[in-house]
Amino acid sequence: MHIIVAVFGDPVWTLPVEEVERLRAMFPAHTFTDARSVEALAAAMPGADVAFSGRIDADLLALAPRLCWVQSPAAGVGRLLSPLMRASEVILTNARGIHADPIAEHVLGVTLALARHLHEAVRCQIESRWAKLSMSSFVTLRGRRMGIVGFGAIGSAVAARAAALGMRVSALRRTAAPVGVPGVDRAYGPAGLDDLVAESDVVVVAAPLTAATHGLIGRRELRLMKPGAFLVNIARGKLVREAELADELARGTIAAAALDVFEHEPLDPASPLWRLPNVIITPHTSGFFPEYWRLAVDVFADNLRRFEAGAPLVNVVDKAAGY
Repeated sequence: MHIIVAVFGDPVWTLPVEEVERLRAMFPAHTFTDARSVEALAAAMPGADVAFSGRIDADLLALAPRLCWVQSPAAGVGRLLSPLMRASEVILTNARGIHADPIAEHVLGVTLALARHLHEAVRCQIESRWAKLSMSSFVTLRGRRMGIVGFGAIGSAVAARAAALGMRVSALRRTAAPVGVPGVDRAYGPAGLDDLVAESDVVVVAAPLTAATHGLIGRRELRLMKPGAFLVNIARGKLVREAELADELARGTIAAAALDVFEHEPLDPASPLWRLPNVIITPHTSGFFPEYWRLAVDVFADNLRRFEAGAPLVNVVDKAAGY
């Protein structure tokens, strides 16, 4: 088989050459093309049987009559889901689950930072300024409620950690059936979004980006939240209406937000979010950890063995649903 590996772009999101060599050593019977530019990827597409890439758009897919399977190196597959891909027989799989632990720890980290005003303490430290907020402005998490919008591997990992801190957890997913995760005492289907945001002290956005979730959280939902609530988004920026969020944060509609993803990345230096004192901004790094590429390649390698054997693949994406 001819397999294209095309994971390049931002240096942080470029697959190390060593991992490509590891694939070649594991599968010596196959030919691997390590494409590290759009031009190299396009040139290799006509003979490709399999692609390990998040870059196969409609134009590239049209160049690949033999392509039968694409493995995304990430959980998100929005860039891959062109109308041509949705209509095709090409199998699409992703790497969901491998970064559930670091993202869950990131969520707890920024939630604790907001609760203990650590972001404000760091700003004061930079200014060599000794400043104490009122005691009533600090928050303890034990006994508070976290509402998690989207309850896959990441949502489950977040819930387990929140429960360990003594928080109660509400989950919103495709069905309202009980989820069986310790600490989760309420489960809602999509129609329960209003109830979840209204009752939660911390709302965590962890859902995939689809036509149904685009702009899911905006002015209306923010105004349903408690005045002292936090919003944490580690999913995709387009799930939240960014301009409306910035406006409501400036008005004090909710207490604070921690944002790792944005409608357009990198975040425009002119965005008011940079200057709001009640916002923590991280540059889409919540899923970072040293073992990421090794585990992403392991998922692909496992699926490649299954593909060779004609066995069902893992992490198959429902192209109609978008995840």
